[in-house]
Amino acid sequence: MAAFFLWCILFLICWPLAMLALILYPLVWLFLLPFRLVGIAVEGALKVVWAVVTLPARLLTVPFRV
Repeated sequence: MAAFFLWCILFLICWPLAMLALILYPLVWLFLLPFRLVGIAVEGALKVVWAVVTLPARLLTVPFRV
């Protein structure tokens, strides 16, 4: 909602720039999408590595549950 209000203010100040931002926003979003997907994959891989590294310590510290 805040982004919409900021865009409205930009539209009142300089409408050509606001129209350019409105047109370029989806293109920039599509350009950045692969980087976001790579970030999600890297974060998942690092969480798996962290879980494997800390597994022995977690197994030794947690009491056994039935």
